[in-house]
This record gives sequence, structure tokens and C-alpha cells, in this order.
Amino acid sequence: MLVRTLRYATVSALAATLTLPALASQHDDRPPAKASAMVHPEEWPELAFPQVISPSGEAHVQALLAQMSVEQKVGQTIQADIGSVTPDDVRKFHLGSVLNGGNSGPGGNDLAAARDWLALADAFYAASMDHAPGEPAIPIIWGTDAVHGHSNIVGATLFPHNVGLGAARDPDLIERIGQITAIEIRVTGQEWTFAPTITVPQDYRWGRAYEGYSSDPALVTSYVGRMIRGLQGPPSITPILAGPHVAASTKHFLADGATEGGKDQGDAIISERELRIVHGAPYIPAIESGVATIMTSFSSWQGVKIAGNKGLVTDILKDRMKFGGFVVTDWNAHGQVAGCSNASCPIAANAGIDMFMAPDSWRALYASTLAQVKDGTIPMARLDDAVARILRVKQRLGLFEAGKPSARAYSGRYDLLGAPEHRAVAREAVRKSLVLLKNTGALPLEPQSHILVAGDGADDIARQSGGWTLSWQGTGLNNGNFPGATSLWHGIEQQVTAAGGSAELASEGDYKQRPDAAIVIFGETPYAEFQGDIPSLQLRPELRRPFATMRKLKAAGIPVVAVMITGRPLYINDALNEADAFVTAWLPGSEGAGVADMLFAGKDGRAPFDFRGRLPTAWPATAKHGGPTLFPFGYGLTYADGPQRWKALLQDSGVTDDGSGGSVYFDKGAATASWSLTVSKIDGSDPLRVTTVPATGLSGRVIVTATDHGVQEGARKFAIADGTGGAAIEINTHHAVDLSRETNGDVMLLATLRLDTPLSASVSVSIRCDGSDCGRPLRLSEFTELAPGRWRVLGVPLKCFAATGADMTRITAPFHLATNGSLGISLSRVALGSGAGSGYRRKMPDRIVDPLFHSMSRPRGR
Repeated sequence: MLVRTLRYATVSALAATLTLPALASQHDDRPPAKASAMVHPEEWPELAFPQVISPSGEAHVQALLAQMSVEQKVGQTIQADIGSVTPDDVRKFHLGSVLNGGNSGPGGNDLAAARDWLALADAFYAASMDHAPGEPAIPIIWGTDAVHGHSNIVGATLFPHNVGLGAARDPDLIERIGQITAIEIRVTGQEWTFAPTITVPQDYRWGRAYEGYSSDPALVTSYVGRMIRGLQGPPSITPILAGPHVAASTKHFLADGATEGGKDQGDAIISERELRIVHGAPYIPAIESGVATIMTSFSSWQGVKIAGNKGLVTDILKDRMKFGGFVVTDWNAHGQVAGCSNASCPIAANAGIDMFMAPDSWRALYASTLAQVKDGTIPMARLDDAVARILRVKQRLGLFEAGKPSARAYSGRYDLLGAPEHRAVAREAVRKSLVLLKNTGALPLEPQSHILVAGDGADDIARQSGGWTLSWQGTGLNNGNFPGATSLWHGIEQQVTAAGGSAELASEGDYKQRPDAAIVIFGETPYAEFQGDIPSLQLRPELRRPFATMRKLKAAGIPVVAVMITGRPLYINDALNEADAFVTAWLPGSEGAGVADMLFAGKDGRAPFDFRGRLPTAWPATAKHGGPTLFPFGYGLTYADGPQRWKALLQDSGVTDDGSGGSVYFDKGAATASWSLTVSKIDGSDPLRVTTVPATGLSGRVIVTATDHGVQEGARKFAIADGTGGAAIEINTHHAVDLSRETNGDVMLLATLRLDTPLSASVSVSIRCDGSDCGRPLRLSEFTELAPGRWRVLGVPLKCFAATGADMTRITAPFHLATNGSLGISLSRVALGSGAGSGYRRKMPDRIVDPLFHSMSRPRGR
């Protein structure tokens, strides 16, 4: 293989050559900080936030502050989700902001029409301006996750996710994407986007890695200012809303891309020098470009949650780097700060948080924050500083003069959503982001030929768009939800048909007419945040099925072009060996025709566009993080390089797991990669994802704490009180897994648990399925035989669930323990296994649920 000369150096070399103030202290050889997470602000760059508010504007902010009651001030610091707040709530509590979470929409419909979004924006605005005599009217600001276009809105233009844009190496394009995104946001009446993500991911097992442009800080830094300029316009005292712009928010401050093991919301155990040089570098152009807001991360640095780290938020970001906007938390992230809960967190306020993103906890948080200000726990000076920062951003936007959202420029211009000129830029972005990893001469294809398009990702716009698309995870969608968009298949079909050729779609490669060439499209399915965490860098087994299609076609003598849809580089040596050409399409978004543009020759037999994409991070040779590199950062072939010789790659993943996530779902009191621990009502409503303890759910009916088992705090203890709807403890994921193979054997669901209090009602165990019948719960009628205080292993044969009618091919929750009464129980581990030698225990479970009688019994002999 020909390895092209790299245009960019490695991360370490770049860090040493960046001409940034952040790199001034290259002599700092201190070891990583200890758990105190102390910082040294004097070693961070001292910046100058641009002047963005006129003297009269600042005078207005101060006048408002002097008029506001403490209740109104506290309300300004609270942001609620539209699924949990009404306009009347905004009026009553003087809330400063609302947001739409990934699965929130007007009237509970996240697929609502654009006009419904605008109407709701008007309603919230009107409520915020309806004030009592003597109180100032302060307009609300609405934040939205427009992370790759206005991606919550049906019909909007969807650009490639940031990992693909990093491959494009085009800052000018980044600014144009920002401009278009801002215009489309304005159509539906919002003023603020939680973008751009300027993380520098170092471990691509992380489920948010595709939200980062690159693992290289210099590449990320080169994009930041241009995206902010596209969204907000250049720094100016002219109101942002006077132009086709919105407020931006860089995220997630700081080092969310450096967490141990690639765990979302995890801990970055790195030195302050690395924190500053690698992860702090992109914040320099962000602040110098006048970014309006900065969002703190869920994650920690050296064991301290960022939202509660005064050294980073106040001493460095605000005081040293002179950030002049306001700081907002992530979704209930304040509740993960030690000593805090979703309902109360003065520590975060005193650390420098200006606005709490409290989507469903806002009411209790408002009450506690108000009480803490009144008793002095949160100083009035800190509250005034937070509110002044929020008011300055609103002043800077021009919200006080803009009027209701529907009366502003671009509002209601629904023709601008997915406008042809916007889609043209998105298509250009797709072309520029594609990376050609292999070409032995199969590309470019002749469009006058008969082309077979195979693979399970060929005709799926949701899949090519990834997470953060119409819904949080980007799942549960079909092509009908994307009017005006083009799947990869339809882009290919259009290209070929226009040239006089023909195309055939056959997912498994079973063609009706022998093709001249085949394009096999495969890759990852959509995910977002922690649901995308994976244990190793490889596709799940069911997503590798198209590899067999490739082998079948190759055996028939048909040239094969592989196109991979992915949010990260993965071990795919077997696919690389089978394909005659291999293209990484990343997550291209709504304009699938951009892929076809790159695969076919023009009328003169030459490709009209050449590949220019370069890897935004190294491509692995195995599935092991930190293992050998196959293609280095910056690698990418072009047509100008000509056909390349290929030496067959070793097909050894280098790991013991098969990419399915393993058979352990919960261990030592924590959910494993891609799985979550939740408590909810039995029907799944009112869910609380348990990430830290103590945690409280179901309006106080469920309290989750840590308890010891095996290791310190190696289990979670649940205290459940009686209440309407009952309560359930569940291990779940957004990616359905196929357990049919395990069900055909003697595999059991094994749960290590301890009954802590006598039962007041029956307990049942069940599983949940994705869009299919999961049968009836298994009532544990003899559960009362278990004496409280003793750890036991509960074994439930998977056949038991199948016998009740469960579809074992689409399991989203392999463990669902429910009761309608009170219950005290502790849980340490949930996994699949069998008897001795299973790797789970060296003995049989203490109790097995009998598949016929649904009761508890001692294990039977064989």
C-alpha cells in the first residue's frame, strides 16, 4: 500500500509546534494532578474577549439587574425542557431558558411540523414577557441541539457529522455550514444552538467521538472560529439577530474526549499540561471569536466533575481566559457533582455555573436554589454575576427588541428548510469528507453499466445521518421522515440512470441481472452519547453480515466497492481484504448523492471529482484501543494516485470479545459500555438513568445508594416505596441485541442480588424488546423464601422468556425487575452465563426460575 505524505503531524508533534499561548509552558513536567484536581491558572493563556455589547447595552443589563427580585433572578438561571414545562410555568417562575431535548417536541411530538415549533416559540416568548407591575420583562432564550444542521426538524438540511467534516480539511466550508444552520434555526424561532462540539477525542470507543472534528488539537482549533463566525457572525456590538445568525455554545468544557476507557461521562485522568495543550487549545479561538455560551461536560478531571470544578470554570475559563458569555451545564449534569442531586446543587453555582440545564428537575432546583440564595449558601454576588452574564447574552442577541419569534427575519420561511442551495453545500461537504482507503483499480465506476447496490445500509437515511437526528439516538425513523433527502442508494440510482446505465438494489446481493460491478454499503447504526460506548473498536456481529455478501460477489467475479457508514474508525480488515475499493463515508447526512458523485466517471471516462478527504484520526489495525495503526492520521488516496497494490491484511482483531458488547450488562454497581441502569414505573414511564449515587427517582419513591459487594461500593442499593404505577429496576440499551443463539442453548440471565427488606408485594422479572412482543413477566412467587441480608445469584434461563412469547432477536432490556409494593434490594451484577465454567461463577446459581412453573427452585441435577 502507498502511504501518502501526511499534511498534518501527529498530536504530540502538533502540540509542540502550535503557536498558541496555551503552549507557553512546554517545560511543565509535573506528573498528573492528584484527586484534588488543583489548577494553575497562571500557566493558561490570558485572552481578551471581544467587545460585543455597547455601553448603553451594559447600562441596560445593570438597570434590569437592579429591578429584578431574587425570585426572578433565580428563574433566569434555570433552563427547562419543553417536554416538562409549559408557557404558564415560564411565566410563574420567570425561567430564563428552555431547550428541546433529543426526544422532545411540540405537544410531545418530536416529528412535529416546523410551524408547530415556531408557534411554541411564540408561546414561550409571550409567557416570558407577561410580567407583574414593577417587574422587568425579560425574553426567554431557546436552546436546541442543531449539531449537524437544524437536525431536530423534519425537512431540514443534514450535514455530515463533525468527524466527516474533520476529514474534509476545509475551514471555509465549515463557516458556510454554520451560516446555513443558523438560517434554518431561525426559520422555526430558536435563537441558540448547543454547537459546535470542540472536543478532541482520544479514544474512539467513546460514543460521542463522531461529534469531534478530529483527535488532533490543531485541526480542531482551525475549525472552531470559523464555525462560530458562521453561526453568530463576526464579533460585533450589532445584535446577533439583526443578521441571519444565532448564539453558539462550544462544548463540552473540558476534556470530555479524554476519559478513561472511552467512557461517556467518565474521568479524564491526565496532567494539567495535557488538559491545557490538547483539550484547552480549541477554546482559544472560541473565546477570541466571542462565543456566546460554553457548556460544561458531564465528565470529570482527576475525579472532580467539571460542573463543580471552580478552578476550571471560574479561575481559568472566566478569570484567566476572560470568557465573557455565560456557562451552562449539560442535561442534569449538576446532579452528578459530589454532594449534589438533580434537585439541589449550590456547589455548581458557586463553582461558576451560570445556568442549570435542569430539563425535568427544574421545579425542585428552582426552589432549592432560591432557598440557598436567601440563606447565603449561594452568595447574592454570585447570583448577580450569573444573571448579568445571561442578560448580556440576551442583550447581545437583541432579544429585548426582536419581538416574538414569528415576527423576526427568516421566521416562517419554511422554503429555507432544506433549500436547494443549502442541500448543495451539504452535498459538497459529503464529497469532500469521503476518504478513499483502498483502490486497486475498481474506481471510478462506469455509470453506463449495470450496478448492483447491496448491504443493509444502502437505502436508510436515518442510518447515514446517525445520532442527534430528529430524535436523540436517531433511531425509530424511516425514509419518509426525511422529505427532500436522498439515500445513498437513490443517489447512485439517479447518477447511473442519468448516464444511461441501470441500477439494482438487493440487500443480500441476490441480483436478478448480473452486475458489472457491485457497491456494498454497510456500517454502524445510529447512536448518541453513552449508548454509543463500545468495548472494542469493531462492528457488532450482525453488522458484519454484508462481508459475506462481498465474498459471495467476489467469488462470482464481480468487482466490489465497499462504502462504510461510520462515526469512527474501526477494525474491518476482512472487509478491506474482500473489497476492490474501500470508501469511508462517515455519517454523511441527508445528501447521499454526494457519495455517488465520487464513485463514477463522467462522460469523458474521468472522474469529475477527486477524493480529497484525509483521516481525522488514525485507523486501527486491530480492535484494541491503543493497538497498532493500519492507516495513519492524514491518510487518504486520490484518483491521481492511480491503482494501488494491496497486500492482504491479517484478520486478527486482537481482542477476545466479538464486538457484541459482551455478555456482562452490569458489574460492580455500574452499567457496562452501551448499557444503562434505570429506575422507572413498571410501564417504563418517568425513567431515571442512574449514573451517580445517591440518586432519587419517581418523585422521591426510589432512592439509589452505593453499597459494598466484592469491592467497595461494588453494588447499588434500591429503597423503593409504594406508589401508583409501581417501580422497576432495568438494565437497557438503545441498540437491540439478538439473543436468539443464546436462547437455543442453556444460557441463563444471572443476577447477583441481595434482598434487604421483607417484601410487601410480589416481584416479577421480565425482558423488554424493541418494537415487538416481549411476552409476559415471570412472577417470582417464592421470592419471599429469600432471607434478607444474604447475597444470592438468581438464574433465569433465556428459554424461560422465549416460552412466554418474547422476541429474543430484538432485546433492549435483558433485565427488568418490577414490583407494585415496597422493596429493598441491592444489585451487583447482571450477565449471561450458565453453570460451572461459564466464566461468571464457579458454581450454579442459588435460585433458578423454572420456565414451566415460573417459580423459584433449587438447581436440578443433570
